[in-house]
This record gives sequence, structure tokens and C-alpha cells, in this order.
Amino acid sequence: MSKVLVIGAFGQLGSELTTALRNIYGDNNVVASDLKEPQDILSAGPTEQLDVRDKQTLSQIVDKHGITQIYHLAAILSAKGESDPKFAWQLNMDSLINVLELAREKQLDKIFWPSSIAVFGPGTPKQNTPQDTVMDPNTIYGISKLAGERWCAYYFEKYGVDVRSLRYPGLIGYKAKPGGGTTDYAVDIFYQAIEHGTYECFLKSDTYLPMMYMSDAIKATIELMEADRSKVKVRSSYNVSALSFSPDELKKEIEKFIPEFSMSYRPDFRQEIAESWPSSIDDTEAREDWGWQHDVNLNRMTQTMLDGLRTLANH
Repeated sequence: MSKVLVIGAFGQLGSELTTALRNIYGDNNVVASDLKEPQDILSAGPTEQLDVRDKQTLSQIVDKHGITQIYHLAAILSAKGESDPKFAWQLNMDSLINVLELAREKQLDKIFWPSSIAVFGPGTPKQNTPQDTVMDPNTIYGISKLAGERWCAYYFEKYGVDVRSLRYPGLIGYKAKPGGGTTDYAVDIFYQAIEHGTYECFLKSDTYLPMMYMSDAIKATIELMEADRSKVKVRSSYNVSALSFSPDELKKEIEKFIPEFSMSYRPDFRQEIAESWPSSIDDTEAREDWGWQHDVNLNRMTQTMLDGLRTLANH
């Protein structure tokens, strides 16, 4: 029986991924851990408070619960990382090394670690960015993710650690608020549309970025982790893609449901970050190697976000 530890379980991705994993493995077989104190949202199964930089406590939790798989999601994201680059590097890198070393020492079955489109940079082709290309990130988040990809590949090649990874685009969901990323406008805009009917965007209206609805991100993660080891041919991190749109396109989609919605633009430092990233992603290798396919288009995502947030507001 697989026993799973999710690190960073109370974040935007972690909270939904933990729930999905508990639906597969059973509530008691998926441990939710985070630097934050345990929250009611994940109280159906075991929880642990953990600073993943503390390897001793991490090791104790793994032993206590008989953990066989780790999903290591904890990280400082792009925009937030720029306010304290040294701390972002320390958290993102030390935590990954701790997890990889523990997996090597205890011979854990599988590790999942998320990379990001932030590994790309100004020299990367913008359209249909290929799996293997120029990677010259200019944010500390992107630099740490690129270094992390190389560490993952190194631990697989040198020690046989079965570590798997996805380069997530911007992730969009309504069950947890965004955590300081450049693509987070595409989440916050829905909150503001419902609460105030207007939104001031920190990106230019025609800034295209790759995006993915949360259910597709969860699907891609679990499908990669459940794929036969022989099918996982990329051991740095797989490109995955679903949507690509601009703030103006998202505005027009929201107007179909909220005709009176208005939007203004005041680009800030995040515009420069966005301009260094791809506009669209080529994920052919993920689709060919382990059968990746996304489900959610822009219209369905917009309707689901608005319906979901309204339901939460009424409870």
C-alpha cells in the first residue's frame, strides 16, 4: 500500500492535490504537511506541521507514517521571490535537496517535484516553446527551478531515485487563493469580478501566457506519477500545456457571464517577468510518452471559476 506525504499541502495546488490523492489512496494513507498550522480543509486525514528545510523532522515524519511517496510542492513563487531572492533560493533549493537525499537514503518509491515555465527566459522561443531549448531564467524562482530540474535528473541518473516533474504553466483554481505568482492575475480577476465588478490588471492587455485549470494540473500530476517507469523518459521536467490567453481575452470571456465587468491596466514589475516567459508551450513529449491530454477550455474554466466562487461566497 502506498503511503503518501504532500509537502506544501495547504497551498493553491497542494490542497486540491491532497484531496485527489486521498480519493485514490484513502484518507489515512495521505499525510498533509505544511509550514502553516493544520487547517480544517484537510482534516479528513493525518496532518503534520513541517518546515521542509528541517531534514530531521522530515525524516521522522516519513518514518512515523511509513511514507513511500513524496509530493514536494513547497516553494517561494516568482513575484514573491523577487522581494527576497536569497531566502527564496534557500527555501526552494535546500528543501528539494532534503527530499531527494531522504528518497535516496530510505529508497522511497517515487518523488514528485513541480518545475515551472519560469525556467525559460528572454532567449527562449516564445511560441510553442519546445521541451529542449534555451533556458535563461531571469527570476530567482526560475533560476531555482532550473537548478532543481538538474538536481532531479542527477539523482535519477546517479542514484536511481524515481523523481518525476512537470513544468507547470499558470495554475487557475478557486478553492485556495493565489500565492504570489506572476500568472496569478488569472485567479484574482475572478474574485474581483464577483466582489467588485472591476479589476486592475498588473499585466498589459495583450500579454499571452500559458495557463491550466487546476483539475487538469491535478490530472497531469497523478497520471505522470501513475505512469509505468519505462514511459517516463524525461527526468528533468516535462512541458505540459492546456491554455494560452491574454488578460484581454479573459476579460471578454468573463463579460459573457458578467456583462457589466470592467478592467483597467497598470503594468508593474511582473510585466517584465511575464515578457521573459513563453506565450505557448509545446508538450508533445508528455502527450506521446504517457498520454497527456487536457480537458478544460477557456469558456469552461471561466464558468467553473465563477460558479465555484459564488458557491463558496454563499457558505
